[in-house]
Amino acid sequence: MRIGELSRKTDVPERLLRYYEEQNLLHPERRPSGYREYSEADVGTVRRIRSLLAAGLNTATIATILPCLRDEGEYLVPTCSDLLADLTRERERITKAITDLQTSRAALDKVIAAAPVDVAERVTSSARAHITTA
Repeated sequence: MRIGELSRKTDVPERLLRYYEEQNLLHPERRPSGYREYSEADVGTVRRIRSLLAAGLNTATIATILPCLRDEGEYLVPTCSDLLADLTRERERITKAITDLQTSRAALDKVIAAAPVDVAERVTSSARAHITTA
């Protein structure tokens, strides 16, 4: 199938499919004319890529772990013994990022809470005006 059909089947823009190829995530055959030729298996590969991106992994990490995953219904199942350690490290990285963001949010909450009443009222009035005009 050509790139347009893969795009329709996966609901992923052609531009992103080309990017996945640049990142070594997809490996379409090339016709003599230069057109990319995708297989039905590439549909599943694109879906795995999207799942892993949604899980917070970057494309470099996905390129290394993608060959070690298979689909089982709704789940991606690791097939390489060292993959669990890599996934655990990624999960720890994401957990740390969440913790750091929560700390930042708490610091902002304290600054916002310390605002003088007249400043807070102006912000509240401005927000209400914005809501009624939207």
